[in-house]
Amino acid sequence: MSTSKICVDWGNTLVKIALFDENDKITERYSLKAEEVVDQLHREIAPRRSFSGAIVSSVTNQHHELVEALRELTPLVIVLDNKTSLPILNAYSSAESLGADRVALACAAYGAHPDKNSLVISVGTCITYNFIGKNRTFRGGAISPGLQMRLTAMHEHTAKLPSVKVDGDLMLVGYDTESCMRSGAIFGAAAEIDGMIAMYESQYPDFNAILTGGDAPILAGKLKNKIFADPEILMKGLNQILKHNVPKAR
Repeated sequence: MSTSKICVDWGNTLVKIALFDENDKITERYSLKAEEVVDQLHREIAPRRSFSGAIVSSVTNQHHELVEALRELTPLVIVLDNKTSLPILNAYSSAESLGADRVALACAAYGAHPDKNSLVISVGTCITYNFIGKNRTFRGGAISPGLQMRLTAMHEHTAKLPSVKVDGDLMLVGYDTESCMRSGAIFGAAAEIDGMIAMYESQYPDFNAILTGGDAPILAGKLKNKIFADPEILMKGLNQILKHNVPKAR
């Protein structure tokens, strides 16, 4: 029976799960709806495996049943919060309101690039900018609306602008209201990201930028700045935090 570590990213839309082997390689990935998670854990993920530990990062309060199910599989289950021991230093002044996913991103960035000042840009429901210095300290960053949030806000806060989805015709010069809104949201976000990277790069030497998140494929090709895309960086960060809290795995 193989031994795995299970890392869970419970987001606003989907629950993503990655299994890591003893060599810290991802062996399996799952992307599930919230109501499917516990059933899938028992039916597909858990059979024929043993688990050395589990970690859950959640931006909602819906993860409690999953945590109880994980505790039946392994004695070590970490629910990532501001009291969790980290492999980095956290200088964020309001740690109680800091998203657990942002902490994991910072841990992964430092683990992969300890000689760099790294900015991890995660493009999801919101766009988060997460800066960790090469002194191993997470400083914070910025938060702005994600692509769909920008489109939804235009619809909900005006009288006539329609409801528009991110997917659809995209061109710099929109030819109707829908394509104009999509152009503004997507190219506007790309320009924002380019601008933020340029400002960080001007202030910090040995600078490194990493792009991740569900909407990263939409934006990656529209950025002028050199940026490294890593869709697995959040899971890698969760795995590092889990390892940090397992003495025999350090």
